[in-house]
This record gives sequence, C-alpha cells and structure tokens, in this order.
Amino acid sequence: MTAATTVVRTKPLMNMKQILLMNLGFFGIQYSFGMQQTAVTPIYSFLGANPHDLPLLNMAGPITGLLIQPIIGAWSDRVWSEKWGRRKAFFIIGAIGCSICLFLFPFVAAVWMAVVLLWLLDISNNTAMEPYRAFIADRLPPSQVGKGFLAQSFFTGLGITLANLSLAVFQALIAGGTAAGIPYWVFGSFMLGAVCSISTVLVSVISTPELPPSPSELAELKRKREAGNPVVGTFREIGEAIVEMPVELRKLALVYLFQWYAMNCYWQYVALTVADSVFGTTDTHSAEYQDAVAWTGLVNGAYNIVTFSVAFALVAMARRYGAKWVHIGALLCATVGLLVFPHITDRFLLFVPIIGLGIAWASIMGVPYIMAVRMVPSSRYGVYMGVINMMIVIPMLIQTLTFGWVYNLLGGVPGNAITFAAILLGLAAVAMLWIKEPPIVKDMDEVSVTVPDSLSREG
Repeated sequence: MTAATTVVRTKPLMNMKQILLMNLGFFGIQYSFGMQQTAVTPIYSFLGANPHDLPLLNMAGPITGLLIQPIIGAWSDRVWSEKWGRRKAFFIIGAIGCSICLFLFPFVAAVWMAVVLLWLLDISNNTAMEPYRAFIADRLPPSQVGKGFLAQSFFTGLGITLANLSLAVFQALIAGGTAAGIPYWVFGSFMLGAVCSISTVLVSVISTPELPPSPSELAELKRKREAGNPVVGTFREIGEAIVEMPVELRKLALVYLFQWYAMNCYWQYVALTVADSVFGTTDTHSAEYQDAVAWTGLVNGAYNIVTFSVAFALVAMARRYGAKWVHIGALLCATVGLLVFPHITDRFLLFVPIIGLGIAWASIMGVPYIMAVRMVPSSRYGVYMGVINMMIVIPMLIQTLTFGWVYNLLGGVPGNAITFAAILLGLAAVAMLWIKEPPIVKDMDEVSVTVPDSLSREG
C-alpha cells in the first residue's frame, strides 16, 4: 500500500492579488464549461436532436471526468520537473485543447460532429481542471485553503457568466446562420472562449511558481518511478486511494450523488423549460426557441453573477459556522428556487428564484473541498481530487443513462425535470447532516503531521 503521509512543509502566506492570479486560469476553464452547459444542448437541438436523447448525447462529461481526472490527478502526484513543475504542464495542455475545440465547435454540420467535439472538449477541460484543485492545496497554507477554493468559485461564476451573457450579446449583434442551422451569433461566444481559455491559464502559469518538493518527497517520487510501469502504478494508486478513503469522504459521496444528478438535469432541460413556460414553444427550430436559448444564457449568467458575488462571503461564513452548515443552507436555497422556477411565465421574474441556485453553485464549487482537504494526506492531494471528481461524474453518468426513462415518467415536460432537480438538491442537504466535519484549521501556515494508513482509512 502507498504510505498515507502528510509532508512537513512551511507554506508562505499569499496576498489576495496572488491568490486571484493563481486562480485566473480557472476563469478560462469555466468559460469553456459554461459553453457546454448553455450552448451545446441548444446546438444539438438546432441540428435536430430529439429531447429524449439529450442525456445520452451529453455522456462525454461524466465519462471523460470519470476516466481522465483520477488519472491526471494520480499522474501529477507522481511527477516533478524543474521547468514545468507538477501541475502546470497539465493546465497548458488542457487549455490548448479547449481553445482548439471551442474554435471548431460552431462549424459542426451534424449531431455526430458535435458529439465528437464535445468529447474532445471535455477531455481537455478535465485535463486542465483536475490539477487546479490539487494546486490550491499544494500552494496555500491551511489557513488560506478555504479562500483559495472559493476564489475558484468566484472565477467559476465569472467565467460561466461571461459565457452565458455573450450568447445574448452576440445574438443582438449578429444575424443569420449556417446551412446546418447553427446561428452565426453562436460563433462569437465560442471564439471568445477559445481566446479566454489559453490566455488566462498562461497568466496563472507565468505568475505563480509551484513549491518544489522537499528532499523526502523527491526521494519518494524517484522510488515510484523506479518501482515499475508508471501506468500500472498510476492505476494502482487510484485503487489504493479508493480503498483507503476516509469514512467522512465516503459520506460526502452520497451528497454528491444527489447534487450532481440534479445539476445535470438543470443544465440539460433549463432552455427547454424556459422555452415552454415563458416563450410558449416546444419547437426547437422556431425563432421563439432561439430567443429562449439566448434568455436562458442571461438567466444562467445571473446565477453565476450571484456565485462570484457571494463566493468570498462564504469563506467567512464557513470559518464561523462550519463548511457543513454553509453547504446545507446553500443547497436549501437552490431547492426553493428551482421548485418555483418552472411555474414562472414572466421572463424577468426568472431572475428571482435563480438567486438560490447561484448561492448553491458557489458552495458546490468550493465549500466541500474545504472539508475534503482536511480529510486526506497532502502527499495524495492530486489523486484524491481525482477521486472526488469521480463522485461528481458518476452521478452525472447515472443521470445520462437513466434520466431519459425518468423524463418519460415525468410526462416529457421539461419543467418537471427542473422540479425533480430541486427535490434532489433538498435530499443532498439532508445527507450533509450525516457528515462529521473535520476541525477547522485557523491561523496556521504549516502542517507537521504524519498520518498513518490506518488512521487515514478511519477518517
């Protein structure tokens, strides 16, 4: 078994400017995810896809997340380069892939072409994003980890906001469309994303040096390289991390099952819900549906504005009340908002209930990680960030495989899918009550604890 040790390391405190710069690349990565959330499903619809097939057409997200992130996490734990560091090379490779895929996406002429590009885009997104979680835990002292993860929530909201708002802006400025039915205004949003993806990651890579491993860490990395096939070693490390997972982290998996199944339902059916309840159409080839897609971009942009507006407030609340209770409160806000959302017929009133989802999204993207890094040894941050992502994508995969059948049970009404998502978010809040939150680390800038395997397994 791999030794589960927390390495003795003094980490320098970083000021707010430095924390923001190190996380700026997350903005570009999340712009790309924002385009996936808001624009890819409508592109499927423009190309004539059946609404019942949308979950299956979006399988790229959960499958690539399930396979890519744990591998990248374990791989990045096992490497160090004086030139490229431990995590940065993965940021750059992923960002280049994202930029290329975003540039090509509007040129698709058939559903199968969109599916292929979505798979490539998701592989690139996951390659760039997974090491970013570990990068925060690597670089920041315990007293600043919460601020680092919620800075990522801030840039998540900001990146997805720009992605969503760009759809409405470019729709107002650009007319016409391709022979395949893709409006030209979609091109502007994807091209902007291609620029943001690579440029913001480069700023983070250039501005923020990684901390070099200690001599003992370097010796352990050398031992792993010499131990045998690195591919076999990577998969063995993933398996060992799952077997040795702390008990409280296992409990968090149940919360993730509910909340990520719910979020996938929301992203896939929000545009259809807005089209049905507000614009009065189910015809995905109508002008009204295009208006609904653009308005959905504004609505999603609004909840992401809430996300980056409240992200840093959640830091203080988590330190004062505990991350567990902050996440419960945020999930309940989303539950109430999404229960109301499908019953609104005035487009402007949609911005009121979506506030709850914005609060929850800020928490989902940051608060659970504050607890998670207290549960795992620092020498295995990368692999455990990958395992946590498995907790995200497995529910999303389950959703893609099952929700077509559930959607039929719900009468084939998009608004019922949103209500179903609200109920699941409420169940996630209830499941959070089961978790015993690890102690909050205050005003510390170093860790000097060795955690034996047995204690790590017991949580």
